[in-house]
Amino acid sequence: MSLLLMDSTSTTTTSLLKNGVPVFDSTLLQKQPNLPKEFLWPHKDLVNHHNQEELQEPLVDLKGFMEGDEAATARAVELVRDACLNHGFFQVINHGVDEDLIKAASREVDAIFRLPLEKKLSVGRKPGDLYGYSGAHAERFSSKLPWKETFSFGYHENDDSKLVVVDYFKSVLGQDFEHSGSVCQRYCESMKALSLAIFELLGMSLGVDRLHYKKFFEDSCSIMRCNYYPPCNNSSLTLGTGPHTDPTSLTILHQDQVGGLEVFVNSKWQAVKPLPHALVINIGDTFMALSNGTYKSCLHRAKVNRERERISLVLFVCPKEDKVVRPPHDLVCRQGTRKYPDFTWSDLLEFTQKHHRVDDAATLQRFTHWFQPQTNNL
Repeated sequence: MSLLLMDSTSTTTTSLLKNGVPVFDSTLLQKQPNLPKEFLWPHKDLVNHHNQEELQEPLVDLKGFMEGDEAATARAVELVRDACLNHGFFQVINHGVDEDLIKAASREVDAIFRLPLEKKLSVGRKPGDLYGYSGAHAERFSSKLPWKETFSFGYHENDDSKLVVVDYFKSVLGQDFEHSGSVCQRYCESMKALSLAIFELLGMSLGVDRLHYKKFFEDSCSIMRCNYYPPCNNSSLTLGTGPHTDPTSLTILHQDQVGGLEVFVNSKWQAVKPLPHALVINIGDTFMALSNGTYKSCLHRAKVNRERERISLVLFVCPKEDKVVRPPHDLVCRQGTRKYPDFTWSDLLEFTQKHHRVDDAATLQRFTHWFQPQTNNL
């Protein structure tokens, strides 16, 4: 077995490799006296690491909206608008996703992360791929590695098979994981339904046809990412997820009660407090473009805990890959100018995977500067 190891007398690591990729084994790494240099983050990314200030994001009760209550809907629209104009984060309750299903999905994901290391490595993500297991993203990067493991898979409606998640689990993990795939399939289906309700609210909050975004995302493709953040003795020197914006359209996050998510607002990092029965929603870069820059895709990060492990389940909602990302005409007319060129999700995805490490607040701007010369050359 090959592992990331550290010389006990220095900050120099000895990286033992498996198939050319460093292996992340947090149990063994915890026994090292110093944190391997690959996991050290610069001070600018760790600033306010011990900050306890909490983000005052709205808690949106969706019950009235889903029942057609006009007053409750108006209140939800107002809360969503205020959040998305300021930082793009809010939490929702009475969201229609069964609590038992969320707990079941969390258990199945936890079981995957507790598999033997060799089994997890057998389904490792390949460079350029979106799906599979990753230990600290070591297959992509060699520095500023996140202190976490991830397991990612796709979800979309498929004419050939509606059980795309089940089929994936069986193909990479084996027949014994059919039940795990079934639970995660139902979880994705429920989150997809919730996303369409939120897109309807977003349309209303922007003053466009309330069904505009809902229809646009009816055939959406999603990326499901399960995160496991092990405890870290040197948690003040590293991060579970570095500062970034989500390049996707909408993020639906279930986090356990350990906490760790922080958002950069008003020039400081503020914690998103876990709330019982709530899901965290945030706007991504692609929806920022779909709103012509009206709504914010905000910088955020995840800290690790010195003593407690943390698990989160994240559904990233994306347009169908070949759909043109373009804001509604009436929204542009009101604002007077387009802020971003037409592009497809596959264009932005290519940029994030091949040309840019998504670790700052300017992904969409950097993409635009890269993309416009490409289109001018066509």
